[in-house]
Amino acid sequence: MTTLYDTVFEVQTPLIDGLLQRGTYLFVGSPKVGKSFMMAQLAYHISTGTPLWEYKVRKATVLYFALEDDYPRLQKRLFQMFGAKETGNLYFATECKTVNGGLEEQIRGFMREHPDTGLIIIDTLKRVREAGGADYSYASDYDVVARLKALADSYKVSMLIVHHTRKQKSEDIFDMISGTNGLMGAADGAFVLSKDKRTSNNATLDVAGRDQQDMKIHLVRDSERLVWNFAKSETEMWKEPPEPLLEKIADTLFSESDRWEGTASELCERLAVDIKPNVLSLRLSINASRLFRDYGIRYQNSRTHDGRKVSLWKETEQTA
Repeated sequence: MTTLYDTVFEVQTPLIDGLLQRGTYLFVGSPKVGKSFMMAQLAYHISTGTPLWEYKVRKATVLYFALEDDYPRLQKRLFQMFGAKETGNLYFATECKTVNGGLEEQIRGFMREHPDTGLIIIDTLKRVREAGGADYSYASDYDVVARLKALADSYKVSMLIVHHTRKQKSEDIFDMISGTNGLMGAADGAFVLSKDKRTSNNATLDVAGRDQQDMKIHLVRDSERLVWNFAKSETEMWKEPPEPLLEKIADTLFSESDRWEGTASELCERLAVDIKPNVLSLRLSINASRLFRDYGIRYQNSRTHDGRKVSLWKETEQTA
C-alpha cells in the first residue's frame, strides 16, 4: 500500500471526454440497429479530432476492422455520412485473422507502423472468434475479451468490440448482451444501442464502465446522412469536484516560472497550506492526471539520498 501511494502513474486521457475512456469496451445492439454507422461516426470524429455531440475529442489514428462490410459499401457509407471531407488517419480492413490465429500479430504490425493509434474497432466479435458451437462458456467468453483487452492495454489504446444482443428482454439492458457474463466481466465497460421500434430514427445509448458513471444518451438518426445526432442525456456529464490545491499550485508556482523542484515540506511552505508533507504528496499522486489535463503541469515524486524530491513542470498537452 505504501508503494502504491508513492507511485505516480502515467497520465491516461480519454479519447472522448466523458464518453470513451482508454480501455476495452463492448458495443452492443440488435442486428441492423445502426451499430456500424455509429462505429464509422466514432472512427471519423476521433481520426479528425472533431467534437462529437457535446464531448471533446482527442485526435488519434483509428484502425477499423469492418469485417461484415466490403470496400464499396464502406465508400458509399462514408461519403453519405461525411461527404468529401476525408481523413488520412482512418484505416480499414475487411478481413483479418482470428484471436487464436494471428490477429494479435496483425495488430502489433499495424501499431509499429502507426504508433499514434488511439482506437481499434473490431466489427464484429463473432468474426474474430474461433468457430464453435452456438453456446460459449463463461471461461471462453472471458478469455477472448481478456486477450483483446491485454493487447489494447499493452499499447494504451481504446478498443471497441462490436457484438449483438439476445432476443430475450431484461430489466437491466446490459443483461441483454448475447453470451455469458464473461464478456462483460473481462471488458472495461459496454455501450448498448437500442430502439423501441426498428423503423424509428430514435435510439438510446446506454453506457457503463469502470472509469465513468452510468449514462443514458438519447439519439436521433439523420435520415439523409445517416449520422446519429444528440437529442438529450438523462445523466449530466460527471464533473470532478474542485481541487483548490491544484489551482494554487498553478497560480503560485507557475506565474513566472515553468519548473519547480524541492521537498514536500518546502512545497507545503511555499503554498502556505496546512497539510502534512506525506498527505500533500499523496494528493498530488492521485491528482497527477488532473493536474496535467487541467493545467498542463507534470508531477514527479522521486526518492533521493536526501529524501523525497518533488518535481513540477509546465507542459502543454499537445507536446506531451
